[in-house]
Amino acid sequence: MELYITELSKYFITLFIALYTLECFLVFRYQEEEKRKGSYIRQNLLMFLVHFSCFLVICFETGEIEYLLFYVLQQILLFATVMLFRMIYPRGNRLIINNMCMLLSVGFVILSRLSYEKAIKQFFIVTVSIIVGMVIPFFIHKLKFLKSLTWIYAAVGVAALGIVLILGSVTYGSKISYSIGGITFQPSEFVKILFVFFIASALYESQSFLRVALTAVLAGLHVLILVASRDLGSALIFFVVYVMMVFIATGRRFYLLLGSVGGCGAAVLAYHFFSHVQVRVQAWQDPFSCIDDAGYQITQSLFAISSGGWFGLGLFRGSPTSIPFVEADFVFSAVAEELGIVFSMCVILICISCFIMFMNISVRLQDKFYQLIAFGLGVTYIFQVFLTIGGGTKFIPMTGVTLPLISYGGSSVLTTLIMFFIIEGLYIIRQDEGAKRAKKKKRRRRRSEAEDFENEEEKEWEAEEEE
Repeated sequence: MELYITELSKYFITLFIALYTLECFLVFRYQEEEKRKGSYIRQNLLMFLVHFSCFLVICFETGEIEYLLFYVLQQILLFATVMLFRMIYPRGNRLIINNMCMLLSVGFVILSRLSYEKAIKQFFIVTVSIIVGMVIPFFIHKLKFLKSLTWIYAAVGVAALGIVLILGSVTYGSKISYSIGGITFQPSEFVKILFVFFIASALYESQSFLRVALTAVLAGLHVLILVASRDLGSALIFFVVYVMMVFIATGRRFYLLLGSVGGCGAAVLAYHFFSHVQVRVQAWQDPFSCIDDAGYQITQSLFAISSGGWFGLGLFRGSPTSIPFVEADFVFSAVAEELGIVFSMCVILICISCFIMFMNISVRLQDKFYQLIAFGLGVTYIFQVFLTIGGGTKFIPMTGVTLPLISYGGSSVLTTLIMFFIIEGLYIIRQDEGAKRAKKKKRRRRRSEAEDFENEEEKEWEAEEEE
């Protein structure tokens, strides 16, 4: 019985997420949220069907009642998130919230399969993060002084990274975290957001060479501290985000070219100065030549992806736990092995639809500061997705960053949720700007109609005078 359920469920799960993914892009047919309601309702239904189908298999495979109870708690959380957001922020963007919940549900499913204890921890972290995140759109919408805190953003970011460099604990050769009261934080995850706010605040008013140079010095200080901490994955994200934001703020290709050349030079230097970079490059070039050592992770990842096929082996039918740190760096490989290539491609497309919506919001914002924030957060998000999936599939060398909202990791999931809720706040600001533009057009139209009426009266009066 369990075998039939597992086999049949693979195709239903794939169908449901494929239809959900299709709706992610169909919503872009309309500009108004009101016209997208049908797609959003279908998305919610399909999300719950995917989640239910996956946990149905998990419950049958394990035969343990605790998974059923855990599923109920997840459903309550996801349903409450969708409904409360609609009630609190009726003008918010529901595609972003739907995609956020969909990716979280995929994370819950795969983590429940890999490690029930870690899935429970992730659930509580997500719950607290969503409660915190629900107030963020309100503050983003109301607090107008955020654009004037340029040097505070930079100072706090450098200080947080500096504390890790000095006092942080070493994890696999890198200083990426420190603990307070038994709770471990990874400050670079939080500083990503401050970094985007710093660049946006520094460049929204002035894009002079002097301002760009000063910003480059402080941005470089962030990157250098991360390099000294051997957190090279985060350093790469900071660098790319800075270059792209400067290019968008100034519109000058020279800065993009300069950043590209500088990035290539930095990559060469990192290869020569850091032994673990050489190990990762070797594992990327020919992992099978060092399959028992440096190439073990990537080879196991490739075996997992290839064994999954189009529709996957089925939950609990593969062996993703053979990949070291599978729940963090290689979670995409676990998804591909047990849920299939089609499912994995849909996850990628859902991430891309989030990025497109972020860019759509950025382009339509009139305020340069908010526009740069939306763009910077969008680049931060999609580039991290690229690094994680690219590293796990041997497209690029592994960088050790997590897949947002799916991988296990408290700091990562908290900061990603904060980013999504910040974007929601920016979307509400965009709605306000649109309403103001509509009012101005209405006033101009009324003024024009009044002027036309006066001109007609003058013409009639002149005609009467001539008669």
